[in-house]
Amino acid sequence: MSSGNMPVLKEPARKRKGNKKLLAILLLLFAALLAVLFFNSSISKISDIQATGMEHTSKEQVQEAAAVSIGDAFFQTSSGEIASRVQQLPQVESAKVVKVFPGVIKIEVKEHPVVAFELMPDGTVQALLSSGASVEARTDGYLLDKPILTGWNGEDSVKRELTKQLALIPQKQLSDLSEIAPIPSKAYPDRIRMYTRTKFEVITAVSVLPDKIEALNAVIETQEPGKITMLLADTYVPFHTDDSENDGDNEK
Repeated sequence: MSSGNMPVLKEPARKRKGNKKLLAILLLLFAALLAVLFFNSSISKISDIQATGMEHTSKEQVQEAAAVSIGDAFFQTSSGEIASRVQQLPQVESAKVVKVFPGVIKIEVKEHPVVAFELMPDGTVQALLSSGASVEARTDGYLLDKPILTGWNGEDSVKRELTKQLALIPQKQLSDLSEIAPIPSKAYPDRIRMYTRTKFEVITAVSVLPDKIEALNAVIETQEPGKITMLLADTYVPFHTDDSENDGDNEK
């Protein structure tokens, strides 16, 4: 009786094992079929590219730098790789990329700030960014709160360094600067002349500007308009001296 029971116990076990293998193969085939269908369907493709935060960069420039287009595979390129590509643009300080399934890529751009404008020989105005990049200026009136550079060469290393230094000046002081022009000398190849909206003329150099800006602000805030020189030594001469005022009174 026991010998009759032995085959009955073993046979069902072999059938269950075979069923599991068959089921696993079918599941793998089904998953592979779904993967093929998914990656060949429109749902796996980029359907929209959104770019925000730009003032001096076009959406086309961002998309070209990102190297992604509508219809490309959604999972082909990582968010970090796309952001790294966009940050190669000279006017872009940073970029953040978020992928929203299905098909949407959102690119948030932060540009380098505008620190000055440059009057070009043809009469057009270029916006200068803190990175030293030059872009076409917008014509919406905020041009008044930044200094205008005149008399500079197109690719000037001193000008590039100047834009970096201007980025470190607080907005209140930066907005008081109206014009900056180069006046190089043997002692100071980076010497500049600045005019302020508060009627001061300032002679200084790009290399010493970071160390002089606080002293310059102190003179502007406490003295009458005049000529300020801030190089090896600092001097201040008012435009209207007491003698000239007395001469005027005598003439009257």
